[in-house]
Amino acid sequence: MQEIPINHRGTKNRLEMSDVLAGISVALLLIPQSMAYAELAGLPSEVGLFASALPPIFASFVASSPYLQTGPVALTSLLTLGALSGLADSGTTEYVKLAALLALIVGVSRILFGFFRFGKIVYLMNDPVVTGFTSAAAILIIASQTPKVLGVKSDAEGTLNRAYKSLTNFDNWEPESVIIAGVTFFLVLTGKYIHKLFPGALLVLVGGSIYSHITNYEGSVVGDIPTGMPDLGFDLPWNSTSELLLSGLVIALIGFAEPASISRIYAEQEKQPWNANREFISQGIANVASAFSGALPVGGSFSRSSLNKLSGAQSKWSGLVTGIVVCIFLPFANILDQLPKATLGAVVIAAVIGLVRPKKLFSSFSDSLSDAFITWLTFFTTLLLAPHVERGVLIGIGFSIFISILRKPKPDSSQIEESH
Repeated sequence: MQEIPINHRGTKNRLEMSDVLAGISVALLLIPQSMAYAELAGLPSEVGLFASALPPIFASFVASSPYLQTGPVALTSLLTLGALSGLADSGTTEYVKLAALLALIVGVSRILFGFFRFGKIVYLMNDPVVTGFTSAAAILIIASQTPKVLGVKSDAEGTLNRAYKSLTNFDNWEPESVIIAGVTFFLVLTGKYIHKLFPGALLVLVGGSIYSHITNYEGSVVGDIPTGMPDLGFDLPWNSTSELLLSGLVIALIGFAEPASISRIYAEQEKQPWNANREFISQGIANVASAFSGALPVGGSFSRSSLNKLSGAQSKWSGLVTGIVVCIFLPFANILDQLPKATLGAVVIAAVIGLVRPKKLFSSFSDSLSDAFITWLTFFTTLLLAPHVERGVLIGIGFSIFISILRKPKPDSSQIEESH
């Protein structure tokens, strides 16, 4: 597979002061996002912090892109939730260990994909499947956070049903939670228009915690957060490996689409080298580090990578700085004990709302009827099969392969006869 050509400037391999500043800026966004994404995956919020410490550090030593930032991401967290649903109760010790085992499977799979030079697969990712899946997954993620931002507790079955019940149950809306979520959403989304480095995530993190402390906020809060580094090691439920193997392979491939697209876009813009095989390995090592930390599968984040680039990152070492900053923060993580969950819910919604792409969904009809069929089939099956969203992806891929076989031109029988 050919790499993207390099220009005369090349890439910088030494740590610059701009990398330090960029790494710190990303860490301030990563901390609230990682806690929110851990909860999205059904895990305690501190597990997200653990997944944000060692993984970006280890990934930085092998990364191909100077801008890619690694850690918990929304789509991978949703896939993690689907993979673990039914195997253990959310939030339990067993559930956390299963998440770490899943991260290890994802990590080893990606390392093998990179080692055997399967990086070219990112150029063959079926766009209709990815479009249908990401749009449906984003809707499910938003729906999962709706009760949280409204301060409503719902026991209804199904993510979409819980969101609907919460939205229509106006009498149970918690005004404080709605206001907190609204302010959070506004600051995170509009802050970039004030200044490209506007610290919206930091403001909502600090502001939400202070508000909760001084007003005795009665809504749902994060709760006790263990401080210090996680217990390191591979004390995992190995007997569950076969149950998680397929889900791990799906996450390894589908979850790689986001970091691959980020790296390719920036490499083309900057005329810098980029190697998909190397990125596969770096993301694989990051997931092995996450498993070693007892955390969840991780990937490359579009929002944090964009912030990294805007903050002036010059080399891959900005990711190293980000991980170090999170490690320094871990002993003081309990200062966020009183952070409203409405804040975290709004942070997640702000991060994924752009992934819902109605224009691209409907334009698929003008591109090709078969592509439209695959896009919408993946979209609806992902929604209907939640939380096992990986099944929607597999169905989409299966039909995509089937249609490709049908499209393949058949040999002309007359030519076959003449050849004899």
